[in-house]
Amino acid sequence: MIHPIPSGTRDALPDEMRELRLVTNALREGFEAHGYGEVYTPALEYEEVLARADMADAAPAYRVLDETGASLALRSDMTVPIARLVSTRYPDAPGPLRFCYLAHCYRRVRPQRGQSRELLQAGIELIGAPAPDGTVEALTVLCHTLDRAGLKDYRVGLGDASLFAALMAGLQVPESSRPRLLEALQRRDFVTLERIASETGLDADAVRRLVEVPQLRGGEEVLDHARGAVADAVAGMKEVRDGLPVDVADRVIFDLGLVRGIGYYTGAVFEVYEPAQGAPLGGGGRYDELLGRFGRPLPAVGFAIGVERLHIALAGEERGTGAMLA
Repeated sequence: MIHPIPSGTRDALPDEMRELRLVTNALREGFEAHGYGEVYTPALEYEEVLARADMADAAPAYRVLDETGASLALRSDMTVPIARLVSTRYPDAPGPLRFCYLAHCYRRVRPQRGQSRELLQAGIELIGAPAPDGTVEALTVLCHTLDRAGLKDYRVGLGDASLFAALMAGLQVPESSRPRLLEALQRRDFVTLERIASETGLDADAVRRLVEVPQLRGGEEVLDHARGAVADAVAGMKEVRDGLPVDVADRVIFDLGLVRGIGYYTGAVFEVYEPAQGAPLGGGGRYDELLGRFGRPLPAVGFAIGVERLHIALAGEERGTGAMLA
């Protein structure tokens, strides 16, 4: 007999679990080595709490009603629950506060595309550390922890969530067209982006700039080609670059078109890439306005690593080198 499980979920058997345990132990050790304390929050949160964040692209997968009729949802990330935790359990604690976690999150996806609803994530939240120093610390923890886990060929794309919005405003893109342009950029669909831009009535130079700037990607030289409306965002990226340790800076790729779907990001955003993987292994960024929605305005930055994707990447690198996970 075949007893199905919910779409977008899967079973993990003993051999895989032993390997996943090695990966999670290395991640936890990496976080703790940088002074991050592990927290855990309820898998269920009141939906009104989760609604304080703009989670359109990371919407909860499952909702239930409790005995009082209140609407609950399985958390779709750990950033929002930790923002709630800070406001309730650390209302007067001096910053910066450093938290790490290993937890399952649940997201609404399209299972027919092979995406997971249930995600095992490992990450940190650095609360009360402004840019650029807080961003530098988060990127340093990210790279040093991936190094500890044994990943070798990864790179970190670094962008700014405010850059494309500033570019559209500077070019006077009609407000009605901006969401569609941003959606096309999130998909990295530059053909559609150019088509929509051409339909806005902008002149040819504005359309060209709207399409070309977010395609700038590479080393430090990329930052020298971005001026005008995006100057502030690029200046912030330069400040981060100047503060990074050499071993971390060598991993960074500057990407002026990098945007992340979760709406609470306000500044620097980043993603982890591994050459053999078709999707980022994880990512994060600054969310300097989110804590204020919970009553304690503080700058913040964090990231999450997909543990199962990292495991696949590690296994692929080991097959390539003949090494064994041990």
